[in-house]
Amino acid sequence: MPIVNTGVGDFNVGRDCTIVMVGPFGRVDLPNITGFDARPGYAQVHVDRLDGTQLHAALPKGWNGSIDLERAGPSVDDLMALIELGWFTTGRVSNGSIYQYIQEPDGSQSTYQFDNVSFWMEDSGRWQGDTSVKQRLAFSANRRRKV
Repeated sequence: MPIVNTGVGDFNVGRDCTIVMVGPFGRVDLPNITGFDARPGYAQVHVDRLDGTQLHAALPKGWNGSIDLERAGPSVDDLMALIELGWFTTGRVSNGSIYQYIQEPDGSQSTYQFDNVSFWMEDSGRWQGDTSVKQRLAFSANRRRKV
């Protein structure tokens, strides 16, 4: 558990997070994840009443993010090929899920599930001698919930 203790408080570091991806055709193994980010989306609603009072609301509008990885086999490429094949043969795109496991500073674990996730390959990688192939998988989800 790589929790950082500063003497005045603990905090998480990137290693405290594990990502499990379930594509439309089952679990997708991603052995070399090097980065994960997820950003919530909101529709901002502003109302100016006649009496001068302003009302505000931020309505949840899903999540967007990306998974950075070092290619260690065909799993992501195969997933994208299957999604693409489904689109061109049936006219449908199938979605999946992402699970994020976070080891908390107090020793507990938090689990979040991203639902109805649409995946796309943002970068399939640059092939060059004596370097790893860096890939980026992007996603949009309709929501994230604690499980």
